[in-house]
Amino acid sequence: MKVLSWNVNGIRSIYSKGFLNLFKTENPDVVCVQEIKAQQDQIPTELIELEDYFSFWSPAEKKGYSGVGVFSRAEPLNVKHGIGLKEFDSEGRALVLEFEKFFLFNLYMPQGGRSKEKLSFKLESYAFLLDFIKKFEKQKPVLLCGDFNIAHSEI
Repeated sequence: MKVLSWNVNGIRSIYSKGFLNLFKTENPDVVCVQEIKAQQDQIPTELIELEDYFSFWSPAEKKGYSGVGVFSRAEPLNVKHGIGLKEFDSEGRALVLEFEKFFLFNLYMPQGGRSKEKLSFKLESYAFLLDFIKKFEKQKPVLLCGDFNIAHSEI
């Protein structure tokens, strides 16, 4: 199985730059995209109705901000938008797709920035997410994809 994950920094922008070619050249089974920065009605129809793929979207409530999407050749058994954390979910930061043998999480984790509030939100989100994932791991394997906004050293 070939799974690709990419922070696209705007689905409409990357679409206009030939994003569909990725599906032809790489032939992926699943593509997870983060930071789509578009509402459902702003996503090009060609992406929503991409031949041979099912597509799922979790946009942020705030226009032009955050959001994630997943393209999958196989139809999932279930799709969950969010993880049950209000502020995190309102920013369209998670899609959870259940397949026969595993769960796929596509995540766009918040950055901590330099503000105490942002860092608190980030740390709260990670703690909540870890507990959330443990519930799924008891059922079947979990595959995490996404932009985790972490670095191995301070930059």
